[in-house]
Amino acid sequence: MTPDDYSGRPGIAALIDAALGERVALRYRIGEREGRPLHTDAVGALSDGGAGTVVVDTRKGPVRVDRAAVVAVRVVPPAPARRASWSAVSRLENLCADAWPALVDEPLGGWRLRAAGGFTGRANSALAVGDPGLPTAAALDRVVGFAADHGLVPRLQTPMGSPWSEAARREGWVLDGGHQAGPEVAVLVADLTDLTDLAALSSAAVELTPHPTDDWWAVIGAPASDAERHVLTAAARPGFAVARAADGTPTGALRAAVVEDHLHLSRLATRPEARRRGVGTALTAAAAAWGREQGARWAVLQVNLQNEGARAFWAQLGCTEHHRYHYLGPGRAA
Repeated sequence: MTPDDYSGRPGIAALIDAALGERVALRYRIGEREGRPLHTDAVGALSDGGAGTVVVDTRKGPVRVDRAAVVAVRVVPPAPARRASWSAVSRLENLCADAWPALVDEPLGGWRLRAAGGFTGRANSALAVGDPGLPTAAALDRVVGFAADHGLVPRLQTPMGSPWSEAARREGWVLDGGHQAGPEVAVLVADLTDLTDLAALSSAAVELTPHPTDDWWAVIGAPASDAERHVLTAAARPGFAVARAADGTPTGALRAAVVEDHLHLSRLATRPEARRRGVGTALTAAAAAWGREQGARWAVLQVNLQNEGARAFWAQLGCTEHHRYHYLGPGRAA
């Protein structure tokens, strides 16, 4: 048998070499039974194992295969991303809600009825994760009643594709097209160590305080109501970062809040004249370093799917999507 003629298939060696570095489905011989060859498959990234072998990095661990045992190799698409469990999604949604505290937050079983004078959908919707302790129709009636009591449009915030979303849809609730910022949101996460390392990419000076300074408000915009001020300042462990130019002028601002092992990031803003100068990166790195000092390990933030610029920025910093949620409202029949 020549190197180019494994298992009677001319060219298999060339196919193996061409597939190195790719994700493949590799079939190989593992023995015989009653004079007939036995085969099995391995799926994963293919690399050269040396000494006449290749290695397939499968989800269960590396598999080393003699090249002479390979009978077929085929490049396959990347593995689909594993969806986070609904319990993990529920925990993260509740952490985000704690980091963005509504003025009114009433439990309805595992749901949360929230109101904050209309400031942001997150603080003025019912967070539907878990068991509301009532039949879905009755729970949604409570959502409608709570909204009416607080002068709000009835709105449900719930993870896309979740059992809670599907249950609401079966009751006639539909995507809330009236939500100004857009009804679909990506929840992103990142390792705080990676974000802290970004400090080397920017020379902007950043200070972080436990209370918003006048300069922080000057960049973000003064609160329009007491409810807005409450949402932005009432988290248990908040941090307010301000970036400054060499002359001390504030050029950007960011809000952070530590909840358990997560650092929630929000309200990133950069003044127009300071954009594309690393200000956002510097603010993020400084907040990440502060979050690690507070005991957090992960960053979490929410970005509307329509905000392509923000999504590209966070992706560039290494943030990845954990899950998505959307806002639902009563259909016309309701």
